[in-house]
Amino acid sequence: MKKNIVLIGFMGVGKGSTARAFSKKYSSFIIDTDDLIESKENKEIKKIFKKQGESYFRSLEQECANWIEKSVDNTLISCGGGFYKVNNLKKLGTVVLLDASFDWIYNRLITAKNSKEKLKKRPLFSEPKKAKELYNQRAEDYTKIADLVINVEEKDKETIAKELYSLLYI
Repeated sequence: MKKNIVLIGFMGVGKGSTARAFSKKYSSFIIDTDDLIESKENKEIKKIFKKQGESYFRSLEQECANWIEKSVDNTLISCGGGFYKVNNLKKLGTVVLLDASFDWIYNRLITAKNSKEKLKKRPLFSEPKKAKELYNQRAEDYTKIADLVINVEEKDKETIAKELYSLLYI
C-alpha cells in the first residue's frame, strides 16, 4: 500500500493550506493535483474548463491519478474538489476527508484576507446557490470514500495538521 496521504474535500475547505502546514511541521513532500494539471497543460484550470470543458478536465485528473499511483509515495497529496471521482483513488494512499459545512467554507472564503483571490480561483462561488447544490451532491460521496474524516471547522491549519499526523502516526 502506498504511504501517501490523500486530502479530499470541497473546494475552499483548506486542503492546500493544511498540506502546507503539515509539510512545514513534519518536513513532508506535498503535491497539489490542480497545480500538476495546470503545469502539464500550461493553463489555469478555469481556462481548461472554459476551452476544453469539464469532461476533458476530468480526464486530466484521471491521468494525474494514474501518474501518482505509478510514481509517487510518502507524499501528502492535496486534491481538487472533484478529484475524488478518479477510479483509482484508494490505490493512491490513505484518503482523508477535510470536512466542514458549506456555510463555514463560504464564510472562510469571503472573510479571508485575500478573499478576492480565493474567490477568483473558485468562480463557482460567485453563484453560492449553485456551489451549495454541488456541495450537497458531493458531501455523501466524500464521506463514503474517505478512510478518515477530520472536521476542520473553527480550527487553524496547524491544529488540523497535528490532528492529521496523530490520526495517521500515533
